[in-house]
Amino acid sequence: MSSAVNAVPGGPKQDSFAWPVVAWFGALIVACYAPIIVALFNNWGSDDDMGHGYFVPVIAGYIVWLKKDELLKLVPKPNWWGLAIILYGAVQLYIGTLGAELFLSRTAMVITIMGAVLFVGGNKIFKELAFPMFLLFLMIPIPAVVYNQITFPLQIKASEAADFALNLINIPVLREGNVLELPSQRLSVVEACSGIRSLLTLTFLALVYGYFFETRVWVRAVLFFSTIPIAIAANAGRVTLTGILSEIKPEYAEGFFHEFSGWVIFMIALAIMVAFHQAITKGLARLHARK
Repeated sequence: MSSAVNAVPGGPKQDSFAWPVVAWFGALIVACYAPIIVALFNNWGSDDDMGHGYFVPVIAGYIVWLKKDELLKLVPKPNWWGLAIILYGAVQLYIGTLGAELFLSRTAMVITIMGAVLFVGGNKIFKELAFPMFLLFLMIPIPAVVYNQITFPLQIKASEAADFALNLINIPVLREGNVLELPSQRLSVVEACSGIRSLLTLTFLALVYGYFFETRVWVRAVLFFSTIPIAIAANAGRVTLTGILSEIKPEYAEGFFHEFSGWVIFMIALAIMVAFHQAITKGLARLHARK
């Protein structure tokens, strides 16, 4: 099954990469998971929290393309554990389909891709492609039970922060859970305003940003986890801004102005993440300069 061909001394150089095998496995995966791929694509368009899903396979593919020269230098050494992973992915797909569990069915596709890479390419090629394959998990919506466990605490955090900020600038507000009673109207911090959308997109961007602009693994990890407080603070800022705008004109708390403020706050959150990374980089540079 090995695609490596030893070149005969003095003879023509042989290609060490078995493209027909790669194409065959790729076609099989697409054929087996076609309904999952179509449903996933439709989900990205209908779920505002997963708008970044369109970009995940594109970015993952781009990273693989950047690695093409390194990959072509490697001699594939098939690992039979990859076949076991492929079989596991098939079983998970079967269970997910029977139980109508979308998360299991969708993650089975990524697991199968990983198994195919390990089976055809071996350990070294798998290691080279580990990051773009891991990224593919971020294109899959999280399970509803996990989603609900995350969104409600985020709603409460955003409500508490907005309550504090609005009182700080002398706008009277009474908070009951995730509901803010303002002089002009009542604001409800619903699931769509929980900040989960910003959190999911920011974590994806943090991973991609860290991959391209940072080589230290621990700094990448810090950037990744920094998205949690940044997303919470950004969403609290959005709720606060909505409260301020609603006092100016109630119509500003909904429709175009509400959506536009979300984009503005998200871009600010992204800028904060980049600035945080730059602060870490400069701080480390100063520490090394003192030594």
